[in-house]
Amino acid sequence: MTFRTSRTWGNRRRRIAGVAVALTIVFAGIVLWPRARVSPGQVQPPLSDVISQMRADATPWSHHEKDASSLLADIRNHNVAAIGATYDAMLVSTRNGARYFVTDRSGDFSQSLQLQQLKSNDKPDYQMVWLPNAQLRPTPTWVVVFQVLFQSLLNLLFPILLLVGMGWYMRRDVTHGAKLLEKSPELRFDDVIGAGEAKVALKDVLAYFENPREFSRLGLRPPSVALIGGPGVGKTRLAKALAGECGANFISLTGGYFSSKWYGVGIQRVKHLWKIARARRPVILFIDEADGLGKRTDTNGGPGEAESNRIVNQILTEMDGFASNEGVVVVVATNHVDNLDEAFRRPGRIDREVHVHLPDVGDRTKIFEFYIGKLPSRAIDIDCEQLARLTTGMSPATLAAIVNQAGLVARRSGATRVTAEHLREAIKVSRIGDISGSQRSLDAEEVKRIAYHETGHALVAALLGAGVLEELTILPRGRALGFALITEQQDKQLFVESELNDKLMVLLGGRGAELLVYGEASSGAAHDLEEASRLSLDMVSRLGFNADGNLFSLAALPQHYAGPQMTEAIAQSNALLSRINAECLKLLERHRDLLEAIVEELRLKETMPGARVYELVDAYRAASASVQ
Repeated sequence: MTFRTSRTWGNRRRRIAGVAVALTIVFAGIVLWPRARVSPGQVQPPLSDVISQMRADATPWSHHEKDASSLLADIRNHNVAAIGATYDAMLVSTRNGARYFVTDRSGDFSQSLQLQQLKSNDKPDYQMVWLPNAQLRPTPTWVVVFQVLFQSLLNLLFPILLLVGMGWYMRRDVTHGAKLLEKSPELRFDDVIGAGEAKVALKDVLAYFENPREFSRLGLRPPSVALIGGPGVGKTRLAKALAGECGANFISLTGGYFSSKWYGVGIQRVKHLWKIARARRPVILFIDEADGLGKRTDTNGGPGEAESNRIVNQILTEMDGFASNEGVVVVVATNHVDNLDEAFRRPGRIDREVHVHLPDVGDRTKIFEFYIGKLPSRAIDIDCEQLARLTTGMSPATLAAIVNQAGLVARRSGATRVTAEHLREAIKVSRIGDISGSQRSLDAEEVKRIAYHETGHALVAALLGAGVLEELTILPRGRALGFALITEQQDKQLFVESELNDKLMVLLGGRGAELLVYGEASSGAAHDLEEASRLSLDMVSRLGFNADGNLFSLAALPQHYAGPQMTEAIAQSNALLSRINAECLKLLERHRDLLEAIVEELRLKETMPGARVYELVDAYRAASASVQ
């Protein structure tokens, strides 16, 4: 009995102990299950402790970085317990005990979260605090001190370095002309073809460099020279030849050299240039395109014009250096002398204005001989005199380009040497343009009209002896659908009234031929009318060749006064053109058979030499004389 009782009690104790253990496990499971379900072994401390840890040491949050999208996902899943906002990041503690940070350099993200809290009616289930002193990674003291000192030093030195850099750049900009200094050129006056007047004028400068003591003994100074002429006439080449003849150094620059984007640099350039020139005496200081300096004006245009005025004033001051400028001769070149300041052109600064003219027939012949002689492969039958006659009014630079173009024409045709035909073709390219394919778009009637038009020019020129007819063609070239190449027999500077009337009649000959044959003119005479109108207006308004004998030249009037007077001049010009046009029509009508004969042959051959037209004219005259 005793034995059974003790055994029963033991069984009861075991049962009670088992139930107690089971109840304990159940209670612990109920309490710990939410945390163990997500992250076993991690226990989230109270919220106040998390904030305190953030304030004390933010290092635990610095080991794991996430982006803003992860933080937003945790907020939507109600998994965020606390957020600590610093100057450059957001420290995040989740409900499962995880810690990470989100970079927020500008603070925009934290501010948007705060605004969202203010706008939302529902209180967020996380706490957000501002941690101004929290740092993800504590910075050593020596680093902080170095950063402060470096920032202070940078703030102090940056303006100084900026000023030094600007000064260095401006200094470099000022001295940017010294490399233009050359040794004495090897070019001589004999190497420059033509420009006889300019060479004579420059002989005084040459005499000064050859014997400066004689000039000093007489109290003289070397003349400063302005070379005036169109583009390509050889002004720069003359200046180099002068320096070569004198054995002087040569500084070459343009009028635009003194302009700069930095205010005040232009004046410093002027001073530096004259300093270099005085240090390299004897020297020729050549300023090409001097009209780029401009004229002094009032300063109503702003600081730009004021700077330009100061540059011109400084140049004038340097040119007035007198004794300090001994051995420095200024030579300027310009196409537009009227654009130079009047004080710049006065005697004492620019003593002499030398006009460099276009070469005459003889000079053009020598220029062709010079450049053609440089060709390694050329024909021996090239007539340079004929080429010179075909290039009336062309500059030496244009002649050099023609010789080069002839080489291109020869290469294009597969020739092994440059011939006279290639040179003549190059002249046509220079005067009129290259051969075009416009004839493909012209119908037969248009080609016939062009033939009458060009024959009208050629026939009037041949009958009147106005120039020399070199070639007649209906092949398009450049913008011309055909052309009659008429050159001058010789270079002339003076023309009498009858010669100018003949020029007008030649210009109107093409339109007159169209009127004679078709009864109406075409738009192809537009350029002819433009040239004829310009010439006739000059005749009646400037040259005194008008019907009423008015000798007053409108060129003497200021532009704003010439307007009312120009109306009468235009009326007189139109009357002159009408009279010349009537005479032209009568001339063509008397030679209608000759016109038809030339047109018929031209349409068959497309191109006729001028000599053939003269043969037909002579034959017609002989036949007319025999009939009479």
